Amino acid sequence: MSVEVLTFDTLLRRATTRLQQAGSSSPRIDAEVLLSHATGHDRTWLYTWGDRHCPTWEHARFDALVAARAQGQPVAYLTGEREFWGLRLATSPDTLIPRPDTETLVEAVLERAQAPAGRLLDLGTGTGAIALAFASEKPNWQIMGADIRPEAVVLAARNAQSLGIANATFVASDWFSAFSPPSLATTFDIIVSNPPYIAADDPHLDVGDVRFEPLSALVAGADGMADLRHLIATARSHLSHGGWLALEHGYQQAELVREALVRAGFQSVESVRDVGGHERVTLGKLLITA
Repeated sequence: MSVEVLTFDTLLRRATTRLQQAGSSSPRIDAEVLLSHATGHDRTWLYTWGDRHCPTWEHARFDALVAARAQGQPVAYLTGEREFWGLRLATSPDTLIPRPDTETLVEAVLERAQAPAGRLLDLGTGTGAIALAFASEKPNWQIMGADIRPEAVVLAARNAQSLGIANATFVASDWFSAFSPPSLATTFDIIVSNPPYIAADDPHLDVGDVRFEPLSALVAGADGMADLRHLIATARSHLSHGGWLALEHGYQQAELVREALVRAGFQSVESVRDVGGHERVTLGKLLITA
């Protein structure tokens, strides 16, 4: 069956309408990203030369991507990449898709990383987004990312290599398992994590991109707090004096996380709001007493 020869502008209009009808929250952006991926032209080129005709084989490739997106497949999995903190990261169905809200965690940690050098650990690193964003801003710091899934460790390391970021390394670890027993070599100035924090019965698990993401990276017990509590209880042994623990969490969990940090002996506990105004990140400082 032959494919109709159409301009790039026409393809974008048609795809935007289809994705809007399918329930996409950002149909035009989705269409532009997918057309850019299908044709190899960046979005600026598409804006400039939209009246040109699209070759039939690129049109067919684009149609297939739009059809998959209309069925709910995440754009980041269809293109195999996602931008985070200005870094282009390879993605995989084995990991969560990096989201803009998580940049709030990076910003909060950078504000508190005043030393010229130090050590940061990113637990549940996934694509390596948080670790690589911090490493790109702090080249004199030593960054380590850990994930229980070997596939994620390989992906994060590949992202570091493709971005030319040399001060970040990645290891397989079930939270702190690879860093036990605690020692000087397994102590960090900052520990960060965007852990699973969705309750098992949360209806959001049946909506949007999360339907296609690994449940093990999303769900944490009946109330979504299991992994957050575990990290707060165990991080103390791996933090240096004055070290920070910074956690991303659900928009309704900030008070619970603050209370847990205070009970665990952390000080200067505070929550930071994301671009949507939700309390998304909570931090605490550990002051070790003799």
